Amino acid sequence: MEWIVIGVAAAVVLWLVFVYNRLVALRQTTNQAWADVDVQLKQRHDLVPNLVETVKGYAGHERQTLEQVVAARNAAVAAHGPGEAGRAEAALSGALGRLFALAESYPDLKAATNFLELQRDLSDLENRIAAARRFFNNAVSEFNAAIEQVPAVLFAGALGFRARAFFELGVDERKVVEAPPRVAF
Repeated sequence: MEWIVIGVAAAVVLWLVFVYNRLVALRQTTNQAWADVDVQLKQRHDLVPNLVETVKGYAGHERQTLEQVVAARNAAVAAHGPGEAGRAEAALSGALGRLFALAESYPDLKAATNFLELQRDLSDLENRIAAARRFFNNAVSEFNAAIEQVPAVLFAGALGFRARAFFELGVDERKVVEAPPRVAF
């Protein structure tokens, strides 16, 4: 009888260790996924000043638009965590959208090799950010589900496991994504 109790207690301890280790692994995956998103966002932030300087050379009198892009970029650089970064990145996307709309008024700028290269780089970077964001949100979803499921829900909170926030599109960015692409010849 004694061996049965010891065996059951050992099985319960091993099971709890397994559940705990799974939560730790999911938390680490979420942390790494956010680090990947952060790297992509930093690359985007580094690209924006070059884009602003290029536009300044052709459309320097469009000061308000350029200042809005710079202010949005600075807010995005200062953002911490997925929630705050999501809002700041949405504002930056909106400001960049206005900057590219401004470029439509300047044929020399639209044709400038440097501007076209920066625009292509930014487009490529936006795709990588979207992929990193999807991976992060998937990791957050798995982690949040794991800490809410039985048996982990019984002790996850006491061990410091808290639900994570998703990196969501802002209202402005959602409008851009949901809008059909415009084709002009």
